[in-house]
Amino acid sequence: MAPDVEKVVSEIVDVLSYGHINEFRIICMRSRNATAHAYARIWNLPDIWQKALSVGTFYIIEVLSQHYDKLPDEEKEKVLIHELLHIPKTFSGALRPHRGMHVKINSRTVNELHKIYKQRKTELAGKRKEELRRAEAAF
Repeated sequence: MAPDVEKVVSEIVDVLSYGHINEFRIICMRSRNATAHAYARIWNLPDIWQKALSVGTFYIIEVLSQHYDKLPDEEKEKVLIHELLHIPKTFSGALRPHRGMHVKINSRTVNELHKIYKQRKTELAGKRKEELRRAEAAF
């Protein structure tokens, strides 16, 4: 399990308003000594397994410790945004390809979304501070 990754995924889903993603059905795992050169991978639970096991849709985001853990926080966020982009709007258990019809999953898209993420996160932090100041002034 990777609770630190789950926390970041949850924040990204909330801040980017990814309402189609059920963050309670995303499991984050950390693997060690994997032979892949990727920072992370996303896995789906195919429809046939969902039916056979009588469970709903699940996705697993696997971070490869030897590559992912060395990254700065901003790069980790970008990696997770990239993986979340593979989840279709239907949250069906399928995975979007990198060169899909409607969404291209590439560094340009990820960088644009990361910029929006940082802006919204800053705005939300400012709003929370203002709400706290108002609450304190009321007492």
